[in-house]
Amino acid sequence: MSAAEAGGVFRRARGRTLDAFSSEKEREWKGPFYFIQGADPQFGLMKAWSTGDCDSGGDEWKQEIRLTEQAVQAISKLSPKPKFFVLCGDLVHAMPGTPWRKEQTEDLQRVLRTVDPEIPLVLVSGNHDVGNVPTPETIAEFQRTWGDDYFSFWVGGVLFLVLNSQFFYDASMCPTLKQAQDQWLDQQLSIAGQRKCQHAIVFQHIPLFLQSIDEDDNYFNLTKLVRKEMADKFSRAGNEVSRWHQHHHGDCFVTENNAGENT
Repeated sequence: MSAAEAGGVFRRARGRTLDAFSSEKEREWKGPFYFIQGADPQFGLMKAWSTGDCDSGGDEWKQEIRLTEQAVQAISKLSPKPKFFVLCGDLVHAMPGTPWRKEQTEDLQRVLRTVDPEIPLVLVSGNHDVGNVPTPETIAEFQRTWGDDYFSFWVGGVLFLVLNSQFFYDASMCPTLKQAQDQWLDQQLSIAGQRKCQHAIVFQHIPLFLQSIDEDDNYFNLTKLVRKEMADKFSRAGNEVSRWHQHHHGDCFVTENNAGENT
C-alpha cells in the first residue's frame, strides 16, 4: 500500500492537528474515557536482535506482524471503544535510507489498516522513523508517510500534545525545524493556560527520564540539560508534570494545571 493510499486509511495529522476530533466539541469534559498506548512495533527488530546485527539485519518481520495483528484484533474488540490508539514511535526498524524500510512500512500499514475505523490512530515519530540525527529530508518522508511529526488535539476536555523527541536528542542537521517545534509548543502551553486546561498529556518517543529527573544520561533518556529545560517550560506554564511510562522508548506523561476546574 502506497503512502498516498494510506492517506485514505489513516486520519493522518495535518496542519499540526488531528482532524479525527473536533476541537470545538472536544474541549469540554464529558465524562471518563480511555485510550490505548503502544510503542515500538519496529518491524524487523526481532531478526536483527537475534543475529546481533541491529544496523542491517532486519530482513524478516513475521513475528512482529503476528504480534501487531494480535494487538490490533484485541483493541478492535474492546467495548466501550477507546477514544484512540497511539503508537509512540519506532514504527519500523529500518532507518531512513536503509534496506527493507519500504517493505516494513507497507506491511505495518497493511496491519494497521484493520484497526476498527471508529478508533483513530495517533502516530508518533521515533529515532528509527526519522533517524538518530534527523534531517529535513527524513522529517519530510515521515510526514508524507505517517503525517505531521508534531501536533496537538483535544479529546474530552484534555489537550494531547505529540512531540518529535529527536529534536531534543540531536537537531544539528535541522535546527530550524527544532526551533519551529519549540515555538509551537510554547504557543500550545500558553493556550492550555488561557483555557485553564487541567490536564495535558504529552506523547513522545524518548522519555525525559526513566526513574528520576536527576538520573544519569543514557541511551534511553534525554540529557539532564534537556529534561530540566523541558520541566522548567512546563513549570512556567503553570503545570505540574507527572509521567506515565510505557517503554524505555515510547513515553507518555501528564501535566496538571492547578488552576483548572476539577475533572
